[in-house]
Amino acid sequence: MVTIGSVVLGVSDVPRAAAFWREALGYVPREEMEDDWVVLVPAEGTGVQLSLGLSETPVQQHPRVHLDLYAADAADQAAEIERLVSLGAQHVDWDRYPEDPDFVVLADPDGNRFCVIDTSHG
Repeated sequence: MVTIGSVVLGVSDVPRAAAFWREALGYVPREEMEDDWVVLVPAEGTGVQLSLGLSETPVQQHPRVHLDLYAADAADQAAEIERLVSLGAQHVDWDRYPEDPDFVVLADPDGNRFCVIDTSHG
């Protein structure tokens, strides 16, 4: 049986992406960061790894894979969105929101889409 060891994101600037995701998630580099690759791990020691690799592939407007970041409720979601935007995330003009969504789509500094989910939403 295999397990997921790491989620990998392609980025155009590894140091910039690492700085954003370190602050966003409270992660630290597993080993010394290289110009084209870094693996970030939870500072607390357990959880999903996030690997960032140099990529020249353009960002997909509607990516097939993305990260979902969970917030406890609507107030926590709003606070996290504000914090993430202050770190360099951007709101995405998402054309696929359902009525009464429980998520907000953001993009990291490289344009990779991710969602902030209100897990208490009906």
